[in-house]
Amino acid sequence: MVNPMVDDSMKFSRIKPDVFGDAHPKALLKRIQEDGDKLQVLSNQHIVSAEQFEADTILQLFRLASKFESNPQRYSNPLKGKILISAFYEPSTRTRLSFESAWHRLGGDIMSITDRATTGIAKGESLADVGEMFNNYGDCVVLRESNEDSVTEMTSTLRIPIINAGNGTREHPTQAMADLYTIFKWKPELLENNGTKIKIGVIGVPSFMRTVRSLLKLFALFPDIFAEVVLIHDSDEDEIFTPGQREKLEAKGLNLTVSRTLDDILPTLDVVYINAIAWVGDSYEEHGTKFKLDKDSPLKKDAIILHPLARGDELSTDLDETPHNWYFSQARGAVFLRMALLTCMVERTERVLDVV
Repeated sequence: MVNPMVDDSMKFSRIKPDVFGDAHPKALLKRIQEDGDKLQVLSNQHIVSAEQFEADTILQLFRLASKFESNPQRYSNPLKGKILISAFYEPSTRTRLSFESAWHRLGGDIMSITDRATTGIAKGESLADVGEMFNNYGDCVVLRESNEDSVTEMTSTLRIPIINAGNGTREHPTQAMADLYTIFKWKPELLENNGTKIKIGVIGVPSFMRTVRSLLKLFALFPDIFAEVVLIHDSDEDEIFTPGQREKLEAKGLNLTVSRTLDDILPTLDVVYINAIAWVGDSYEEHGTKFKLDKDSPLKKDAIILHPLARGDELSTDLDETPHNWYFSQARGAVFLRMALLTCMVERTERVLDVV
């Protein structure tokens, strides 16, 4: 019998929508030969900066993430018996929930802290002492803190791994990994060393934006796939980079240029990465607010848009139903990327690698 109290507006479908950017990762999976040894180094490392990775390790993480995403039902409990301490002292939706979703999907348990006022830190306890206590309570820590030095302060006493989930304006390494994972899923032929290159525009300021800072460091591991990386900004020229930042990236082979215009350069870009928020202290600052993308922007027909989210007026919702939208796929893929990283860091890699 039909319930007369339930109208059509209350109904939903469990069928997965046909959304743009929902590329199946198997094409990427096939292009990366499995080498579990490259992942073993992660079992005794804290993850603080995108700079600490090597290209081979990143590719093996992407391969494992592709395996999880291709067949998530196959991997239900490799982290059974492990406990994650999820400590987010700065607002977060996607990062916190994707880490916790990743851990739960792998069968682990979680202790979550979302307010430093409920911890001993509010009483003046040092992060070093908090780290010492965490050793007794969990197997891995994910920390987001507005204080740039908090992660390294905690590592001084930790005997379990910690992942930097964003520390002020400094870094956000796992966001950058999810971003690059999306680019390789979109165009896996970039890994074939056949001369295929892309031109990417990054709307943001790497001196202030931790997502952009970490992303450029990962780009520098694969300089041969980028014909050009254009930083689009409206800041003073001397504020775009921190001292030595540009020189270090260019020394690794990254072709960096800067531009103060958007629409003039959009028709030449294969990928547009846009962000407008930088966390500074206990709040955020907006940058590049005059740059906006919408359905009337002069994008290449096959160009894709990435955004770490949350978005504001800089990215119009009228792009959501277009083939340019890869930012939702970007957020989805972050879960599987973090599943791969977490599995390696708590010494459970052997449970998910193929047996040859």
